[in-house]
Amino acid sequence: MTKRNVLVFDLDGTLIESAPDLALSLQILLKSEGRRKPDLMEVKSMIGDGATKLVERGYAATGSALSEQELKEKVKKFLEIYSDNLIVETHLYDNCRTVLESLKAQGWKLLICTNKPIAPTIEIMNEFNLHNIFDKAVGGDSYPVKKPDPAHVLNLLNESGVSAAQAIMIGDGVNDVLVAKNAGIPSILFTHGYGTEAAKAQNPDEIIDAFIELEDAINRLA
Repeated sequence: MTKRNVLVFDLDGTLIESAPDLALSLQILLKSEGRRKPDLMEVKSMIGDGATKLVERGYAATGSALSEQELKEKVKKFLEIYSDNLIVETHLYDNCRTVLESLKAQGWKLLICTNKPIAPTIEIMNEFNLHNIFDKAVGGDSYPVKKPDPAHVLNLLNESGVSAAQAIMIGDGVNDVLVAKNAGIPSILFTHGYGTEAAKAQNPDEIIDAFIELEDAINRLA
């Protein structure tokens, strides 16, 4: 039997609390066009499918929806604004680094699979020195598909020289649970993120509230 020794993490709402800066950036964009500013809780409900969906939902919630071309232009503007606001309030969740370093020291291979574009993903990883912990990261624009399409995580595993039989998926949203199911990988759901209720409905293998619970959940699955 193949030993599970690979952990695939989502980023936003899993490793980092990034909603305040995503909300700030979206608010700046919408305000510049005379639209209302959605509050933090409203923006949290829009997070999880990448920047394009976030912007699309932000505009749909505050007035008329965008055409495909308009959406492309607004996403470009949003990413420019967000690049200046990546770490205003964004921070690692409590005990995140300690637990990750412990898992790495135990021999686990750590990977990131996020629907966030790869450029801000890498910048955030560098800012928090996560590149020393994770072997590889892929974003929502790294391949033609993204979560919950299984090819997103399966391509990452393949490029990392490992198989789905070795992996456990860890995230906070419905896409994380679904991509795990679609790829035949067990999943652990964090409730401290942004899509807990919808994700719970997809029956993840383990549900935990904080990083101090992660190692026990992993051991139950491994």
